[in-house]
Amino acid sequence: MNKVIEINELALSDMDLAYQVFRRSIPNAFEQEGLVALTEVIAREIEGKRRMLHDALYTVGEAVRFLVARMDDNIVGVISFGPCNDDIIKCTDGRLKNVGELGSLYVLPEYQGRGIGSALIRAMANKLAEQGIDSFCLDSGYRHAQAKWLNKFGQPYTTVQDYWGPGSGHMVWFCKVANYVG
Repeated sequence: MNKVIEINELALSDMDLAYQVFRRSIPNAFEQEGLVALTEVIAREIEGKRRMLHDALYTVGEAVRFLVARMDDNIVGVISFGPCNDDIIKCTDGRLKNVGELGSLYVLPEYQGRGIGSALIRAMANKLAEQGIDSFCLDSGYRHAQAKWLNKFGQPYTTVQDYWGPGSGHMVWFCKVANYVG
């Protein structure tokens, strides 16, 4: 039996459960990359996502917006859209600095592979299309995620080799919203 995925905008009552998605998924992503020993980096990444959630609820204007995916009465995934990050600006020499970024896409490890990430991308693309936004960018330094994004978004707009150190490149995609609505 297929379970229903419900996707909504982040609400104040979602804050703790959305934060738990980051607390559980980010260490998992680092583990998949063989970087589990980078405990301080992992902690900073989780704290940064906590601040983004807070800002999404309490900042007007350029704040990042989040959607959350629910399944089994639990938040199992999140996605954001907002101003592009410094890595995208740096990797593209500023060419995409005015393009909004699709980011913070995380799904709880035990729910991965069920189409939740794709449903979140589609829901965010629909929201962007409703607002007249015609493109977005996204980036990844995680090799595991890069493989998924290559399959979903095709060849990246740019790849910066050794960005995170020898053998660790960073990829940036530039996408048309219309290709992902549904």
